[in-house]
Amino acid sequence: MSMEHTILVVEDQVALLDNIQLALELSGYCVLTATDGLAALEVLRAQAVDLILADIAMPRMNGYQLYEAVRANLQWMLVSFVFISARGLDSDVRYGKAMGADDYLVKPFEVADLLAIVEGRLRRARDLAQLVKPVATGASGGSDPAPDALSLGSLRISPAQHRVWKAGALVELSPREFAFLLHLAQRPGEVVTLQELCRVTHGLETTSAEAGKLLYALVRSLRRRLGYATDEMGCIVSVRGVGYRLEE
Repeated sequence: MSMEHTILVVEDQVALLDNIQLALELSGYCVLTATDGLAALEVLRAQAVDLILADIAMPRMNGYQLYEAVRANLQWMLVSFVFISARGLDSDVRYGKAMGADDYLVKPFEVADLLAIVEGRLRRARDLAQLVKPVATGASGGSDPAPDALSLGSLRISPAQHRVWKAGALVELSPREFAFLLHLAQRPGEVVTLQELCRVTHGLETTSAEAGKLLYALVRSLRRRLGYATDEMGCIVSVRGVGYRLEE
């Protein structure tokens, strides 16, 4: 990795913050710091970053609240987010991952483990960025469905332009949401397993139960973006304990 990658470290323990910053800078990363979630948002508004390492228990705005604020902003959809926390119970780790975070590092940790997670998440982010990179076409700035778009009911999905329309209106999706929806659209009406979808969206090999937890928040967000109410499945049908399928 090189200085072209910028990492934001959010940690209220100054000594630990300094140690993480030093380890990352010695590995060639550009490092920005903040001591709570609100300060982190100020940094993000002023500076582009590739990855966020954030503690959970912080004053003013905790790590969970920071994560929600980051994911609510479309400008930051490609920023990888990793929790670093002393909350090491399985339930804490599962909750962090179920929110949609890219990884969870439990304190105390070895520098080698930190660097491995950072490198892996940045590599995955590059892959996702390529997935959603717009293709230069004459219609790149327009809102009309592309000629190559897959059609299912009111949905149009363009693999080439990496865009989605519903009832003719362009829908803004995160990289993972687009990858999830496109994968289902390529197999309409077919149930795709939780583990397969988790490989597509998160690049992870995991159990069906863990995959279901990781996908839950993503599917809930995707349904909202497609205009469905919180209690509606819409066109994304859940098959309990098995997977999802896309229907008209």
